[in-house]
Amino acid sequence: MSRRDYYEVLDVARDASKDEIKKAYRKMAMQFHPDRNPDDPEAERKFKEAAEAYEVLRDDDKRERYDRFGFEGVNGNGFSGFTSNEDIFSHFSDIFGDLFGFSMGGARARGPRPTAGADLRYNLEVTFRQAAKGAEVTLKIPKRVACDECGGTGAAPGTRPTTCRHCGGSGQVHQTQGFFRVAMTCPVCRGQGTMIETPCPKCKGAGTVPEVKELSVRIPAGVDNGSRLRLRGEGEPGEYGGPPGDLYVVIYVEEDKTFRRQAQDLVYTVEVGFVDAALGARVQVPTLDEPIDMDVPKGTQPGAVFTLKGLGLPHLGSAHKGDLLVEVRVATPTSLTRKQEELLKEFQALEAKKPLKKVKSFFKKAGKAMSG
Repeated sequence: MSRRDYYEVLDVARDASKDEIKKAYRKMAMQFHPDRNPDDPEAERKFKEAAEAYEVLRDDDKRERYDRFGFEGVNGNGFSGFTSNEDIFSHFSDIFGDLFGFSMGGARARGPRPTAGADLRYNLEVTFRQAAKGAEVTLKIPKRVACDECGGTGAAPGTRPTTCRHCGGSGQVHQTQGFFRVAMTCPVCRGQGTMIETPCPKCKGAGTVPEVKELSVRIPAGVDNGSRLRLRGEGEPGEYGGPPGDLYVVIYVEEDKTFRRQAQDLVYTVEVGFVDAALGARVQVPTLDEPIDMDVPKGTQPGAVFTLKGLGLPHLGSAHKGDLLVEVRVATPTSLTRKQEELLKEFQALEAKKPLKKVKSFFKKAGKAMSG
């Protein structure tokens, strides 16, 4: 019998999407499944024919070769058909699992698979200075580790887990439900395929025991709230030979009393008197290292910001640093001596003689800035 076009087999258009092709195959697999059509060679032939068509059309590379060269494009290029229904079941286990909600009877029974251990999360609070400069910290992580008494098997020393007699070690038992022969998790060994007749006295058969493990962790300079460090293999142990999970350290940075943080920039507010703001002055500014002197130029207005390059926080994974932004706050005296009042009134009088269009009163400007 001549081979039918794969698109015709699945009854889809040549420009059908992957989802449309998968949906069509699922429909045909349900219709012509051998357990649903016992002793029907024609149904079995169509079942295999649909599987062959789906195997080619679901793969972009095979589909392109088939569209260009027909069957010659896929023959001898990584696909030579299915040898049996069991081969189809094994090849498309995801499809049949989705269709029926269980493993198909034709599929090869499997024991427990290696399972990766669970990931762990640890919330770490660091000081602002630790985040700014980097630090080495020691963590105490409560976790479960493989039992050293039994080597993680769960069986008492000198013994070993035995094969489950109920399922023969496959972890599955088979039942017939209507048209289908289904594989279900063994209720005796719960899918493990083995039984522990003499549990380890230390771990009570669990194979793991609780432990507090100390880990040294390097906090990189420049981290911020929510930064995560990943420590591979420091999570819970895996099962049946599976790899351990990972440990994620989530960082929270305490606020600093001196600086405010804006990403990798630091903001420091310095307070100067209104005379110093008018005449200019030199002030001391703290940094992450030693304090430095900074000149406040004449006529500095309240709220002025001066940028000190490269004195901020490091950028993660880079040699570049943010800046230190120095914000000036002008302080107005709350009490004056008689002499000070006389001098200010004299200054006010001099200011009043200046042309109004050219200059505003210093006190008006300062008062407006203070009230704003």
